[in-house]
Amino acid sequence: MGTHFFRRITAISSMIGAIGLGTATLAEPQHGIAMYGEPALPPDFVALPYTNPDAPKGGRIVTAEVGSFDSLNPHILKGSSPWALRFTAYESLMGRNWDEPFTLYGLLAESIEVPEDRSWVEFTLREEAEFSDGTPVTIEDVMWSYETLGTEGHPRYRGGWDKVASMEQTGPRSVRFDFNVEDRELPLILGLRPILKKAQWEDEDFTESGLDTIPIGTAPYVVEDFEAGRYVSLRRNPDYWGRDLPFMQGQANLDEIRMEFFGDAQAMFEALKGGIINSHRETNADKWETQYDFPAVERGDIVKSVIPHQRPSGMIGFVMNTRRDAFADWRVRDAMIHAFNFEFINDAMTGGQQERITSYFSNSVLGMQPGPASGRVAEYLEPYKDELLPGAMEGYELPAGDGSARNRGNVRRAISLLEEAGYTIEDGVMTAPDGEPFTFEILLAQGSQENQAIIDLYTQALERLGIAAQVTVIDPAQHTERINNFDFDMAYYQRGLSLSPGNEQKLYFGAEAADQPGSRNLMGVKSTAVDGLIDAMLNAGSTEDFTAATRALDRVLTSGRYVIPVYQWNVSRIAHAKELTYPETIPIYGDWFTWQTDVWWWEEAE
Repeated sequence: MGTHFFRRITAISSMIGAIGLGTATLAEPQHGIAMYGEPALPPDFVALPYTNPDAPKGGRIVTAEVGSFDSLNPHILKGSSPWALRFTAYESLMGRNWDEPFTLYGLLAESIEVPEDRSWVEFTLREEAEFSDGTPVTIEDVMWSYETLGTEGHPRYRGGWDKVASMEQTGPRSVRFDFNVEDRELPLILGLRPILKKAQWEDEDFTESGLDTIPIGTAPYVVEDFEAGRYVSLRRNPDYWGRDLPFMQGQANLDEIRMEFFGDAQAMFEALKGGIINSHRETNADKWETQYDFPAVERGDIVKSVIPHQRPSGMIGFVMNTRRDAFADWRVRDAMIHAFNFEFINDAMTGGQQERITSYFSNSVLGMQPGPASGRVAEYLEPYKDELLPGAMEGYELPAGDGSARNRGNVRRAISLLEEAGYTIEDGVMTAPDGEPFTFEILLAQGSQENQAIIDLYTQALERLGIAAQVTVIDPAQHTERINNFDFDMAYYQRGLSLSPGNEQKLYFGAEAADQPGSRNLMGVKSTAVDGLIDAMLNAGSTEDFTAATRALDRVLTSGRYVIPVYQWNVSRIAHAKELTYPETIPIYGDWFTWQTDVWWWEEAE
């Protein structure tokens, strides 16, 4: 039977549903899908707006990160794998345009089909799609990938799979998913699932970590070489199946992507100075201004580029685990935030050049607005007003210090908050309500001198409160294991957020994820308001409602006082080889996590 027959059967089924049940309307295959409205690019687009279709092929990029790895499988919880493998070695049915908040275009799939209510989605594979070993991508591979990731993969994949009522092959190259909940984002989420080769895993345990199974994906790059814990090298596949797709024009230009691993941030910086790596993101504004005067920069071999963006700040700082008795009390968390002398720390660490993160979605249109909640935001918050913490409805701002080392005003407020929570100071020691000295552990991974320096300044401030915090620095593998099992009191925290937050918010902040090992809900928040506002955001019928629901969520999370925020990076500072070149057009997401490996190219100096 041909594809036309299967599509006709699907259309008839949809028509019956629309007439008989009122849950679906007729749909047509489309080249792309937007979270709201229509895709910005037409069906006959020739390239993404921020790429250079004429970019030459060749050259290499060598980046670095702190830590190690013991696995090449980025899709499971067990083990530690190079984070970039998830994006450079695998492709999905749809690809993302980073110049739109959330819009996808066909990649492995030639089309996507959804009804108006988005109660199901159907993808049709491109006939030419194939894996790096030259074998074709089949619907069997696609269906196996979805089921395996949804049942045995990392927790980030399971939330979407739980919302799939059925999955069925509807044609020789088509697959349809029907949903059991209302969720406008689900078709897009499923479109971004990585597609794996089923045959590669027939005699392997997918859940086991290790270095024996080299990824076979469909992406432009393949793993060519690696040394456990030290480096991974990926080579551009000259026979890459999708090299002529409009979506891929100006992408995958570099011949080699190499990731080096180092024990700490200073070693990474020295690697840049010594020519071992040729691209490095600097997160310290003061260091950028004062320490990038080494010979390679002075000769012009290394170029300093500053890349702006319009994406949310996300949340970076030190998270408090509310599963622990002390931090279950919001007043104790508020006291910890008051004790954190940001102005003094910022001056010491960055020369006062970094702005502070003010909320999870600050630096974007989705961030909460100053003052009391009003309009649609207030309407979204109203059903939960009895459970909201002070500041959610009235307006919340982080406490500002006077810039001095003593930070007297905020220290007095911290003591007052602790007293309200039943704590007392006896002989200079802060005592918990149970009569025991108040102490807690701050967990850090080896390699970040900056975080350790910040915490050293913070623990000095805590001493003024009579609190002796214990700082534990462990290797990255141990750190990952403890974080995955929520075995910490306070820890470094970094959560990137997009201009189109969606189902991942449940993994970050949802009650169900709070007790799920490996989830991103490190603070352990369980809030009907948070869950309800995420649902409202997911099911918003307009951009206005979506923005209001997200701003309301931002208020609840920020006033929840779960994280001690540090400074934000509203620009990216990248030091790179002069030959590494990027397009003139910067997308709204700016330097997103794979921007360099996706669209940069190597251009020899004349």
